[in-house]
Amino acid sequence: MILFIYPFGRRFRALAPEAHTLAEVIHARHGSTSQMIMAVSNIVGSCISLMVNFTAAGALVSVLSPLTFIQGVLIAGLGVLSYTLWSGFRASVLTDFAQLVAMILSAVIIIPLIFFNAGGPDLIADNMWRLSAEQSNFFSTDAILHQGAPYFVAVLAYAIGNQTIAQRLFAVREDLIKSTFLTATIGYGAVVIGLGMLGLLALFAGIQPAGGDMNNIIPQMASAYLPPLGIALFFILVIGSLSSTADADLCALSAIVMTDVYGKNIAKGKPNPQRMLWWGRATMVIATMMGVVFASLRLDILVMLVFVGALWGAIVFPVIVSFYWDRVTNRAFTSAVVSAVALFTLVRFELIPMSGVIAVFFELMSGVGGGVVAGLMMFAFFGRNFAIFVGAVVAVVLSSYFVGFLRDYTVLLGSLTAYGTSALVCTLLSFRSKERFDFSVLAKRVTAFHSEQEIMLQPQTDVDGLKA
Repeated sequence: MILFIYPFGRRFRALAPEAHTLAEVIHARHGSTSQMIMAVSNIVGSCISLMVNFTAAGALVSVLSPLTFIQGVLIAGLGVLSYTLWSGFRASVLTDFAQLVAMILSAVIIIPLIFFNAGGPDLIADNMWRLSAEQSNFFSTDAILHQGAPYFVAVLAYAIGNQTIAQRLFAVREDLIKSTFLTATIGYGAVVIGLGMLGLLALFAGIQPAGGDMNNIIPQMASAYLPPLGIALFFILVIGSLSSTADADLCALSAIVMTDVYGKNIAKGKPNPQRMLWWGRATMVIATMMGVVFASLRLDILVMLVFVGALWGAIVFPVIVSFYWDRVTNRAFTSAVVSAVALFTLVRFELIPMSGVIAVFFELMSGVGGGVVAGLMMFAFFGRNFAIFVGAVVAVVLSSYFVGFLRDYTVLLGSLTAYGTSALVCTLLSFRSKERFDFSVLAKRVTAFHSEQEIMLQPQTDVDGLKA
């Protein structure tokens, strides 16, 4: 996800170096309708992300301490809100650095400690019988189609749909974008893979999730195989990672509401800085309350992450292509996203029977979606022509493979349908357009918004140059 965005991010920064949010640049490119679609999708996604982080914190606290799940959720929500409300994005960046250092150091100690306390290599050798035929197969088709591929596709969409990534993209010095995002990829990937290994060890050890809740499995591993000091380090590892994501979500939500909702639409490009700050802080408080309330539902974390990522898949192609192709119009952008979300909803919630011609249609659309994913990844690093070639080949191969088969894998079918539908609709409508967009005006349009802010912050003067 992080590695995927930086080549496109450099393009976004080159076109609009003064922007705060990706939706703000979309406003300059297409207008308020497309901007609000982008802003609303970001708001929904960040609220779900907050809920997921608070849910994980509650599960951790309930397993490793005498406190209840709800108390853990409240502690996480109030703790993150307290320092983020104090200093916003600055606090998020400063704590991110400290949290990342603590997480990496903790992971280096904790994960090997759990591994050897659980039995080390003997645990794996003696308990291979616990694995089913699919679990013991590294290239299991069932595992890939049920979990691996949907999660992979969803996570790619996070790079565009999640404002927490975009805000760092616009905050980092332009010449440091590549090194920053490469470092983040390595650090983030190491922690995620390490924690994922604990789930695998739990399978070998025969540990069942408490109460049937899969969110409890990693805290259970820590409580079973770590000494008190190790549990403390594990607490730092997980709470640090959760806080890092949660404070970024709060900053992202406040930036979206201040810039895209209030600044561009309510204040019509002439915002009052003090009122804008009030909007941002109120957003943090309300978002935290919503995150805590929804976290109390104790929904499955992985399911929610895949769901919101798949939903964001509807905007990935229109957003990226809008900054490279001058034919893309507001109508093409809007129609692509709305139609993709509509078809995704039909598939994901199984609102129509998936059989016959209908199933074949969605399977073909999913094949196109797979080609779009492959093409966008190639475009990020190897350019347009190679990306079109790879995307077309992958789309043809997957379409022939998916027909009569993918209808049994609803999650992946819905995710790829969102990608394929948005790409097809956006491309077809853009080809019909006779408009040509001048990308050189993007920076001027975004800067104009900032100019209004600067004027309002200056003291008022009369015609003689004296303060009014």
